[in-house]
Amino acid sequence: MATAKPWTDIMLDDLKANNRGWAARKTASDPGFFSRLTGQQAPEYLWIGCSDSRVPANEIVGLDPGELFVHRNVANLAPPQDANYLSVLQFAVDVLKVRHILVVGHYGCGGVAAAVDGRRRGLVDHWLHPIREIHRAHRHELDAIADQRARLNRLCELNVVGQVKNVTSDVFVQDAWERGQKISVHGWVYSIADGLVRDLNVTVERPEDIPALG
Repeated sequence: MATAKPWTDIMLDDLKANNRGWAARKTASDPGFFSRLTGQQAPEYLWIGCSDSRVPANEIVGLDPGELFVHRNVANLAPPQDANYLSVLQFAVDVLKVRHILVVGHYGCGGVAAAVDGRRRGLVDHWLHPIREIHRAHRHELDAIADQRARLNRLCELNVVGQVKNVTSDVFVQDAWERGQKISVHGWVYSIADGLVRDLNVTVERPEDIPALG
């Protein structure tokens, strides 16, 4: 008598089948697609975004694999103490020579909400500490927003601006600008409700632009 597969194996089989279907569709529409991917990747964009499963970086901006270099973590942070983020940033700037760095938050971010709701969750509380600092720095503005959802969404925006500051002040980006490399750093917020990104108009293209971030 055959032994039934565990439900976890069935779920993974579904993913494998999805993968085969996706690869077949890609090959059918573009026979050379995977051959091109085996060459050196040359994306022009670095995406620094949230790990939230509802925010698929490539799909949001309509780019294929190989066109977007992606770093994701809880609440789309760019902390100068994080070796993982810094390694991605250096590789993107020094090796891939990306032209645009996109810091992309999203409205309704659970990480941003968790940073300021007063509950303790363990290790993630340390990770989210920079958001609490941003919250304190903008306390008067945020407290003036009566609606809680709107207040948290504004904090999501302020968090993006804060991470743009971190990226632009990093030595890898500063050194690239010094040697004449063209890099623009942008701050966006994605809305899960309608699938659209909002440009926060905090683009930095040179060190002289940084003070305008506030």
